[in-house]
Amino acid sequence: MGFLRKAIRGGIALKALQIVQREAAKPENQRKAKEMYAKVRDRKKPPQR
Repeated sequence: MGFLRKAIRGGIALKALQIVQREAAKPENQRKAKEMYAKVRDRKKPPQR
């Protein structure tokens, strides 16, 4: 039963990875990712005490 459970989990993970790769290839999602990265990168760091 453990083998079957691992196989199912592996299949679900593989399918999720395929979906992520397909969505990441879309230009509008690439633009959104770049904007989000720039927003996080440009965020000011809080002062240290």
